[in-house]
Amino acid sequence: MVNLSSALEVASATHPGMVRSHNEDSIAADPEIGLAVLADGMGGYNAGEVASGIAVELIRTEVKKAMTEATADQLNGENVETLISEHAERANSAIYQAAQNQPQYSGMGTTLVVAMWHDNQLSVGHIGDSRLYRLRGPAFEQVTRDHSLLQEQIDSGMITREQARHSQNKNLVTRAVGIDPQVEAEVHTYDVQPGDVYLLCSDGLSDMVSDEDIQLTLSSLQTNLPLAAQQLVQQANDNGGRDNVSVILVRVMRDFPARASWLAKLKSWFR
Repeated sequence: MVNLSSALEVASATHPGMVRSHNEDSIAADPEIGLAVLADGMGGYNAGEVASGIAVELIRTEVKKAMTEATADQLNGENVETLISEHAERANSAIYQAAQNQPQYSGMGTTLVVAMWHDNQLSVGHIGDSRLYRLRGPAFEQVTRDHSLLQEQIDSGMITREQARHSQNKNLVTRAVGIDPQVEAEVHTYDVQPGDVYLLCSDGLSDMVSDEDIQLTLSSLQTNLPLAAQQLVQQANDNGGRDNVSVILVRVMRDFPARASWLAKLKSWFR
């Protein structure tokens, strides 16, 4: 296993918000294996946090096990994408079965975004409207595309992005984990550069804070990730905090090839 803890700096924060009595978001980050997971649960009282908790814990545990056993040769984009897809499907089955077997959890589900850094790349899988953003130099962009009614309306030209900001349909997702017997994660792989800052967040942030304000906060505080994470949560709450809000920030400190180059190996022999 390649240890990425010296290549990735991670900070996270989660808060119930100003309206909800309990937090149905779940988050986990393990820089050693290059993993970050965020889930935003939905359902009846406490059921949402059960669903998000199942998803995050199952993926964190199983991916760590798989990555511990993997060799550098196995850590290519295709294999990592398969790993994300398979464990998202396993999380879906676990949540769906729990909901079927226990009436108090009926109808529970969760959004999901899973990010895995490997071999100077990032593979990200998502289901629903929890997001991953990237800050690279001055450029800030949303990497994932929401599985939501709102996004479909934007894509079809029914409404503009500006109109979408004020829509009442923000929370209607078209894909979620645990609602149906099967679900497919959308998974893609991207090249990574040192200095990149990645943000995973629930819609409690993206619905309450504009992309421009998120970018401003990340740009000004990217060298202090814990403060940046707290500041983003605070901004969401200052703007009303109508939902639970969770963020995971990951800054790429250096290159992290799966295998050291022959030159690096040669140098190591003479140390």
